[in-house]
Amino acid sequence: MNDHAHAHAPIVFERPVRIRFAHCDPAGIVFFPQYLTLTNGLVEDWFNDALGIDYAGMIGNRRVGLPIVKLECEFSRPSRMGETISLALSVLDIGSRSIKIRIEGHGADGVRFSATQVLVTTSLETGGSISIPNDIRAALSRATASPSTIEQEGTSS
Repeated sequence: MNDHAHAHAPIVFERPVRIRFAHCDPAGIVFFPQYLTLTNGLVEDWFNDALGIDYAGMIGNRRVGLPIVKLECEFSRPSRMGETISLALSVLDIGSRSIKIRIEGHGADGVRFSATQVLVTTSLETGGSISIPNDIRAALSRATASPSTIEQEGTSS
């Protein structure tokens, strides 16, 4: 995969997320591992809503997993209970078995956190990596061919 070819890749999926009590530590700010829960939810919504791939069906019926195999995070500013932040996903690279994405969380005061993730398609039967299935590769190609942003209305948990 080429780390630099898509350094400023366009946002392909974005949605607002309300910061809830369950996301926060006793100080009332997001406990950093909760950002990974939020980013996983964003990936699921991206598959369902933007790519047209039933994420639950992919996992449950097709037995195709999409674990994070490499993760880099940067935490810039705290997010507090009751705030709404925007999560934006960009595709940096698509390999034969992997998808490299960047997710940024933005608040009114700028970037709160950013994460670069490498997701690998895996067989949930064997635990080994597999080629990205053709329908998923086609959906990824369609989503990254156009620089338009797909934004979801409302907030989610």
